[in-house]
Amino acid sequence: MKVAFLVAPAGAEQMELTDPWRAVTDEGGTPELVSTTDGRVQAFHHLDKADTFPVDRKVDDVTAADYDGLVLPGGVANPDLLRMDPDAVAFVKGFFSAGKPVAAICHAAWTLIEADVVRGRTLTSFPSLATDLRNAGATWVDEQVRVCADGPNTLVTSRRPDDLKAFEAAFLEEFAKASGASG
Repeated sequence: MKVAFLVAPAGAEQMELTDPWRAVTDEGGTPELVSTTDGRVQAFHHLDKADTFPVDRKVDDVTAADYDGLVLPGGVANPDLLRMDPDAVAFVKGFFSAGKPVAAICHAAWTLIEADVVRGRTLTSFPSLATDLRNAGATWVDEQVRVCADGPNTLVTSRRPDDLKAFEAAFLEEFAKASGASG
């Protein structure tokens, strides 16, 4: 399974990038770091700078057809920057148009809102996004992980870093189904 991790040049919550990345590689998958710029991206531990990571591909050079699934890490600045980039928003929309699974944790739901793909769906996020999601037509629930398969694709959402294990188990199962791999 080949999985895109979409992050802005700065602001991704490091745990929400590195833990799911490791989960994909542990399952024999191939993760790729996709960003709006070349070079390296700056991750954060909450509001403090953490490590940097090399970008594998620019978002305007790839499409959903290149991947089996998409992971959207959170962090406050990361999705805020992504939702302002038309290529990043189009990339996210492409997964929904193609019926491919998407996994979003914490504040990453902001990018989903901008892509206009949450209307009529039930999902979770960091609690501060509940009103934003409701205003975008979604039903927000306070759950560790929510798998929503009542749309063009499966959407796996989670609230925060404390939920990473459940988030990873859920999205790995959905991505394996989509890639045709065995569980």
